[in-house]
Amino acid sequence: MTELLPGDPVPNFTAPSDTNPRYSLQATGGRWILLGVLGSAARPEVAAALAEFAAGALAVLDGNRIAALLISADAEDRSTGRIPQQLPQYRAIWDETGNVSAMMGGPGWLLLDPTQRLFARWPLERTTAMLELLSRLPPPALHAGLPMPAPVLVVPRLFEPALCQRLIREYRQSGGQESGFMREVDGRTVGVHDPNFKIRRDHLIEDADLQAALRARISRRLVPEIMKAFQFRVTRLERYLVASYSAEEGGHFSAHRDNTTKGTAHRRFAVTINLNAEEFEGGDLTFPEFGRTTYRAPTGGAVVFSCSLLHQALPVTKGERFAFLPFLYDDAAAKIREENLKFLGTGA
Repeated sequence: MTELLPGDPVPNFTAPSDTNPRYSLQATGGRWILLGVLGSAARPEVAAALAEFAAGALAVLDGNRIAALLISADAEDRSTGRIPQQLPQYRAIWDETGNVSAMMGGPGWLLLDPTQRLFARWPLERTTAMLELLSRLPPPALHAGLPMPAPVLVVPRLFEPALCQRLIREYRQSGGQESGFMREVDGRTVGVHDPNFKIRRDHLIEDADLQAALRARISRRLVPEIMKAFQFRVTRLERYLVASYSAEEGGHFSAHRDNTTKGTAHRRFAVTINLNAEEFEGGDLTFPEFGRTTYRAPTGGAVVFSCSLLHQALPVTKGERFAFLPFLYDDAAAKIREENLKFLGTGA
């Protein structure tokens, strides 16, 4: 296994924590993340490092700017409570197979930058020096030494105002259905609901003529811009979906990526076309790995971005936000989608 060096992207892992059976590293982007790869806290040198860490961690970690994951490969650490935890500043990750610890190169402290690349590493016996460096880190948005805009494309004037209003009317006629999100469970992609993670209502456009009108505008006005910006030729569109985020319901969608399950692996670009950008407050898009800048396309305009980017829809604080939300991909990705149909389960 290749040794991780500063500047290298740190591979994602999924492992249990006490609050989430599938805690995923890739969901933590946008913060400095300290990984404590411990092996077993039964070892005296590990116990000493943990005591040193616990004594100084709360002066440095806040769970928002900097957080820590303490990774144990010893099941007895969990049953005996040998790993200290203080949410949201630091939590234990239970590496039951030892695979995560091996992936990270064995015991030590690893500091990840907000884009989840290795920034620095220390042996466990240098815990005090590590905490001292953490106290001097810049804000996550300035980890590169200057602001980093997200690699997104904003394209105005895709849909005319009349078409935007028609899509809103189509939604209001149905009222929308509670929207879930996709999660990998026992090797299958299933839909789940969690209002702490997402509150949204969706309506699928089924009228063939209206679908054709939407497809034509995306093909003529958006596809060439994606080709220009990303050298990617879009040939496929997934779902004709009008979504509503309502302030009354607390509409939001927490930080996530759109292609992390077998059933969604074919998705290449996410598209958010605002239908009433001037009629709500809050609700903007943000990309935590690239700072706190928010993005709101004008009515009829789109924000387009790779489905691999961590992103969130901030809570709507006033009014109701309507958006058209397709995914785009190509013929090669269509083959992936077809091959992975067998992994789709049922749910939201």
